[in-house]
Amino acid sequence: MRKKGVKVIILTASYGNGHLQVANSLYQECINRGLTNVKICNLYAESHPFISEVTEKLYTKSFTYGKQFYKLFYYGTDIIQNKKMLRWYYQYGFKRLTSLIQAEQPDILINTFPINAVPEFRRRTGIVIPTFNIITDYCLHSLWLHDDIDKYYVASNELKAKIHSRGVPVSKVMVSGIPIRPAFSESYDKSALYEKYKISPEKDLILLIAGAHGVLKNMKEICETLLLTTDHQLAVVCGKNLSLRNELAQLNNRYDERFHCFGYIERIDELYRLANVMVTKPGGITLTEATATGTPLILYKPVPGQEKENALFFSQKGAALIAKNQDDLFLSIESLLEDKQKQSSLQSSIEKLNLPASQEVIMNDILNESDKISRINSSHTISSQKKKLGS
Repeated sequence: MRKKGVKVIILTASYGNGHLQVANSLYQECINRGLTNVKICNLYAESHPFISEVTEKLYTKSFTYGKQFYKLFYYGTDIIQNKKMLRWYYQYGFKRLTSLIQAEQPDILINTFPINAVPEFRRRTGIVIPTFNIITDYCLHSLWLHDDIDKYYVASNELKAKIHSRGVPVSKVMVSGIPIRPAFSESYDKSALYEKYKISPEKDLILLIAGAHGVLKNMKEICETLLLTTDHQLAVVCGKNLSLRNELAQLNNRYDERFHCFGYIERIDELYRLANVMVTKPGGITLTEATATGTPLILYKPVPGQEKENALFFSQKGAALIAKNQDDLFLSIESLLEDKQKQSSLQSSIEKLNLPASQEVIMNDILNESDKISRINSSHTISSQKKKLGS
């Protein structure tokens, strides 16, 4: 097997934080293996910076004001089977990708976002570079699928079956889990974590995750109601939303012992481990992180698209509750914290979905598969050359 000399390009996009996190997890796994020729490329941002910036902002708005528009886009593009109708998407980023491949001469291409310019490069040029898709949700969207993807890595057997039902051979799909940060598999001292975050082990902790961009709506109203009507502790992670953190600052002063407000936290796994219940949006990475810590989940107002599909999957598995509005949220929190058996059942169900060390499993398989593909391609090339020479 080719090892340290192999060149890897990991292609991603910044629509949400999850695709980038998966790319970084795979990058770090490559570095840990001594693979030094590894590059992460945010292809759309590099090829069309202005359009990318605008569409990323629109994507963020889809969680609040643009739900119906995103619903039409997500489900509309999912049902389109005619590739000619999606030619605009296959073309997007193609020029930048071509120049990147010419400059870097990679041995392996990995997608953590459905960038169809990547398999299209092979279809159009005939140049075979082993190409792999890491699907970062618990649901399937058609844009992930392309005839020239060599292998797919997915989070569940159900997702593998869906891909197979679309005509993809079972051998081309591996149930690997979704790569998350290694911190989620590290050992920890719970009492030290209580001390670190000044959280009491005597009272239940409700953890509210506003998302990387702080898009969870009405957070102040939710926090005020919970603080007024219960005796529970609250920890809120605002992500990069500074205005939200400033808005919640006054609650810090009024409920100093029971309320904890944070911005972006690198070691968010530590708060997951302390929480008796976590309220969050159902992004693929957040859900996968919760499977690693066994944190009971309430998925709040999932928007149509991958969020809704992720939420339905976890709900059907008995691994999460779905709250469709604020009243539903408050009832779900209280019933879950009062019913320890229900809490334990959710915890057990979510832990069953955990597939540890996904980045190691994926990179092992990618390196093996890319070697096979390269050997087959080399033998075909030699065979073609012999035919041309009349052998």
